[in-house]
Amino acid sequence: MERTLAKTKLWLVNNRDKPIIGEGKAALLESIRDEGSLNKACKKVKISYKHAWLLLKEIEESVGEPVIIKKRGGKAQGTFLTEKAISLLDAYNTYQSILAQTIYDATFWEVIGLKISARNQIKGKVIEVEKEGLIAKVKISIEPTTITAVITKEAADALDIKKDDKVVAVVKATEVMIGKE
Repeated sequence: MERTLAKTKLWLVNNRDKPIIGEGKAALLESIRDEGSLNKACKKVKISYKHAWLLLKEIEESVGEPVIIKKRGGKAQGTFLTEKAISLLDAYNTYQSILAQTIYDATFWEVIGLKISARNQIKGKVIEVEKEGLIAKVKISIEPTTITAVITKEAADALDIKKDDKVVAVVKATEVMIGKE
């Protein structure tokens, strides 16, 4: 039987529901950040310099403020992202990461499809949340023992997991997931 998969397109919108950035604009901003040069960023994402300027102008019109700073001359010359552009890129990457952990994860669809047996779900209470870098270790008291789930920091933040929360540990052969009631 052929397996079906979900696909999505993500873009951030402003408070007037007008698109700000999607995959292409995010790739351009990320390349500018990495390269420190609009010209090099254009080559990296394979678009013309003129097209890049049009995309940047569209972003700036959507957010109402500049997203790049151009510095000319000296060792500090180049093209750099403003704080606004950095926050847009961070938000886009966070949402993209959440999509990767849910929509693109077959396990997520098993949960949604209710294909998990009751014995794979264990109710418990969070006794500690330790966030470090990109990961979070969530210690869950499940009488008579404690288990630790290692999940992404973004997932822990999205679930707003904190000490004393009642959660459900979903055990799969290769991983332990967490759901919050």
